Amino acid sequence: MQVLQGEYNAVTARCGPIESWLTQRKLAKDPEDSEYHASSDRAASPRATADRNDRRGVCMRSVIWVSAVYLLALGGLADMARADVVRYVRYADGDAVSYGIEEGDSVRQLSAAPWNGGQATGRTVRRADVRLLAPAEPSKVIAVGYNYKSHRGDRELPAHPPIFLKLPTAIIGPDEAVVYPAGATDLHYEAELVVVIGKTAKQVSPGQAGEYIFGITAGNDVSERAWQANDLQWFRAKASDTFGPLGPAIVTGLNHNDLLVESRLNGEVKQSQRTRDLIHNVEAIVSHVSQTVTLYPGDIIYTGTPGSTSAMQPGDVVEIEVEGVGVLRNHIVDGR
Repeated sequence: MQVLQGEYNAVTARCGPIESWLTQRKLAKDPEDSEYHASSDRAASPRATADRNDRRGVCMRSVIWVSAVYLLALGGLADMARADVVRYVRYADGDAVSYGIEEGDSVRQLSAAPWNGGQATGRTVRRADVRLLAPAEPSKVIAVGYNYKSHRGDRELPAHPPIFLKLPTAIIGPDEAVVYPAGATDLHYEAELVVVIGKTAKQVSPGQAGEYIFGITAGNDVSERAWQANDLQWFRAKASDTFGPLGPAIVTGLNHNDLLVESRLNGEVKQSQRTRDLIHNVEAIVSHVSQTVTLYPGDIIYTGTPGSTSAMQPGDVVEIEVEGVGVLRNHIVDGR
């Protein structure tokens, strides 16, 4: 691409002031040629005009040829970039649960989770004929608090990512119900980018952390604010059953450090901010957690929520969208 860009620049620069260029080239060959020394108010000779037109044609053909090759190369790079983005899903087809690769309106079945070496089985199902589940079955669910300044406010926090735990039993998939539990009074949504670990990580550096990330998905860190404020730990507030919506897909090939994260409550946008505003970026989080906890393939980390949140009520519909991942939609039901 650099070679093509250089050639393109050279040709266009050379062919831009074509009249001056032709004159300079001709005079360099024949400084005494009177036809190129003619005054500006005298018409050019037939020979000069023909020479100029011939050179103009050659020049313009060069511009067109180099431009076409350059644009084709750019298109090829764009296709390659798109090819690197893969959407992995976990789905139920009747009573059978499988992992697969989502491609348009179809899903190609895998023999196992992709981070466990799953390979295409040769079977394909229609997307409309299956039910999407939470795209991972983590052994542990880790989360980061107050990781955007817009959410952190004036709180004094340590220099490292503030970590808390959710439970695997909190995880639900797209279109499943979030249960408003008995005793709860102030239930909130939290839109988050979620990291999925691809291989066992123990005491990795921030520079190494990217090698251990499989992909990213969207998550809703459902939180009961009264419990969060009054309990000794955030066990009930963050880890109750159904408090961890996840999905709809795990996506690879995206720049997870610059994606838009949004929440919508009953269609109204409530949160909207890019992950480049994270106080601790994804690699820093993975590295920090791995210093004391071994991360296994399929484990997930909620990376923090931006801005302000508000209360949900039974009957509400909450949507979490991460750019390039899609929309995670859940409804609230009364469990009281």
